Amino acid sequence: MRFSWMKGLLAAVGVVLLASGCATQKPYDYTAYKQSRPKSVLILPPLNSSPDVKATYSMLAQMSAPLAESGYYVFPVAVVDETFRQNGLTAPGDMQAVPPAKLHEIFGADAALYVDVKRYGVTYTVLSSDVTVVAEAKLVDLKTGQLLWDGRASASSAEQQNNSGGLVGMLVSAVINQIANSLTEKGHVYAGIASQRLLSAQPNGVLYGPRSPRYGQDGVPQ
Repeated sequence: MRFSWMKGLLAAVGVVLLASGCATQKPYDYTAYKQSRPKSVLILPPLNSSPDVKATYSMLAQMSAPLAESGYYVFPVAVVDETFRQNGLTAPGDMQAVPPAKLHEIFGADAALYVDVKRYGVTYTVLSSDVTVVAEAKLVDLKTGQLLWDGRASASSAEQQNNSGGLVGMLVSAVINQIANSLTEKGHVYAGIASQRLLSAQPNGVLYGPRSPRYGQDGVPQ
């Protein structure tokens, strides 16, 4: 009887370990990325799926740095945005709808970065007031239209909050944070953090570009 109980326990532990193993993130398939080997990147103004109108250009202003630090030539985002506007395209959705081959013809870039800001700004609940930015991105070869990489990143003030002080303390903290977040525009700060997390070379992220001294040394054969 005791032996049967032990077998059942071991079987249950095995199921848990198997489930944990399945939850491990799989290495990204960089086959197309390695074949393309982009040197220059065109960042298109992000789509904004959040209700905050500042999301697009807050993100756009902060995405060049991590990509450049990762070893790519990044086309000046202000020049790119103005080029679209001079040609009658003022909405990010219209800009991102331009065929890859046409973007390559106009700008001469190897790849384009398409970004969608899913969440941006303050979310207020009874017990908390958090600034959250969530963005998704995909890198596309402009010569072939092939997807090279895609990823998602987020940043939130909830990562640093300490909810000690009981229920009353949490309520007061939520109100104070709501006021502070509204006055200081912390969304822009967390957009910068999300951009770094999204576009810095790292496991399952973008690879180091040819301008980086670590090009080809990120654990993925080039």
